[in-house]
Parts: sequence; structure tokens; C-alpha cells
Amino acid sequence: MSTLEFTKEQMVLADPMLPTWFRVQCVRRETHDTFTLDLACQDGGGRFSFAPGQFNMLYVFGVGEVPISISGDPATKEIVVHTIRAVGAVTRAMRNLKRGDQVGVRGPFGSAWPVKEAVGRDIVIVTGGIGLAPLRPAFYHVLAHRNDYNRVVLLYGARTRDDILYRDELKLWRGELDLEVEVTVDSSVGRWRGNVGVVTKFIPRAEFDPGNTTALICGPEVMMRFTIQALVDRGVETRDIHVSMERNMKCAVGFCGHCQYGSKFICKDGPVFRFSEIEDIFGIREL
Repeated sequence: MSTLEFTKEQMVLADPMLPTWFRVQCVRRETHDTFTLDLACQDGGGRFSFAPGQFNMLYVFGVGEVPISISGDPATKEIVVHTIRAVGAVTRAMRNLKRGDQVGVRGPFGSAWPVKEAVGRDIVIVTGGIGLAPLRPAFYHVLAHRNDYNRVVLLYGARTRDDILYRDELKLWRGELDLEVEVTVDSSVGRWRGNVGVVTKFIPRAEFDPGNTTALICGPEVMMRFTIQALVDRGVETRDIHVSMERNMKCAVGFCGHCQYGSKFICKDGPVFRFSEIEDIFGIREL
């Protein structure tokens, strides 16, 4: 490719199995087991386009490849951002990367959060743990186009104070008068003086119009299940609830079958789904 304007068509349709090499610009520690990688094209000048909710396949030479949601600002084209939890050989190797190291990138892949479809509606984002990372691009988009939306609600839960992602940004967002941002932890330890309890406790009293709301959810499956029920109890239709079903994806293009979810493939049909489309199979452990 003579010019480095990376669009989904150029990077995926040209050869979806061939990685493009990026260099590490920065590695930032978020929590004890979570970090953020900033990547830039190794040749310089490259621009990377993606839609909020999409993911990349990241490859560490000699170790392997894993799917990671893109967690940066979609308006920023020069740097590709991924927030990653170190839970396996590949992600632990990524945590040890240094500035200038190479990472192979395939993508972007998958479906996106319906931020454009939701114009004129209330936006309710409910997330837990590292689930905030895949939703951050959608929140960035909403903030950049704030006048396009009505009420904006962000509800975030973490295990403890030390597990909270993007603390500085959360403090900034909580200070905005036209946003409702609530953060809670499962257990209070140390100097935490904020909310304690499950994130779903905010849903009954959050300010949004259930009949004109688009809800975006990402987190542990049990958390998503209770969140969906709480939203339905408020009167939100399942067709207006969207969930991210990231799981054991290997190839990102539906060849390997690892992420088959009923009649769908999460890597090709997801990872973002309208809940009404998967309601019948959601929560079945065998799937």
C-alpha cells in the first residue's frame, strides 16, 4: 500500500489475515493487571479509522495473537489505543512491551455501537470492570457531538477502588453539568468514600426516558444480565438495548468457529448485538 490511510476496507478486505506493523508509542498502567497501549504505524504518517465498538487482532511476534477492543477516540486517527488486561501469555507479553517495539495489527473488525442511530435519544451506558474500555470510544463520540443527544448517563462499576479505569477522565466527566456519571465499587477498601454496591442499583433512579433511550452495555455476563432486566423493568425495549459479546475469538473472520454463538459468529456479526436479536440464547452457558 503506497499511502497509509487505513480504513476498514483497506485493512480487512484487502487481506484480513495479514497484519500491519505498528510501533508502541506508550504503555500506561491503569490498574495492577490492566494497561493501555498506544500504537502508531511504524512507517509514520499512517491514519487508522474505526467505528466505536470494533476490535483489532493484536499479534506479538513469537507469542501469539488476541482480539482486543479499540478503546481510544475515533476522532484521533494517528494513534490506535487498546486497554488490555494481562490474563494470558500474549497479553502478559504485551504488558512488557516498550516504546519502539513492534505489534502486528489486523482490523478493525466487527459491528459498532449504534451512536449514529441514537441521535435525538437519551444514551444510557452501563458497564463493569474492563468493559468500560470498549465503550469509551462511544462515549467520546457522544461527548464530541453532545448536542445530537438528549440525556447522557454513564453508570460504571468496579470490584474495588484500585480496579477503576480511567480515573482522571471519570473525574472530569462527573464534573460536567450535562452528564450523569455514577461510579460504584463492590467492596470499599482503603480511602474510598464513594458508592458501594452493584452498578444496577443506579438504574431505577437514573434520569432518562425509557421510551426514548438507547442503552449500551458491556461487562461480565452476570452483570449484563441483571442490567438488562433492570432496564426492561424501567420500560426500555429489548430492541433498544445493545450488548458487547466479546469472547473466545481466534481468527476474527469466522474461519475457525471458536466464537460461534448460536447461528451467529461474534467476530463477524458482533461483537455488538441488539439484545432482541440474541435474547433467546443469551446466558446459555453451553454457547
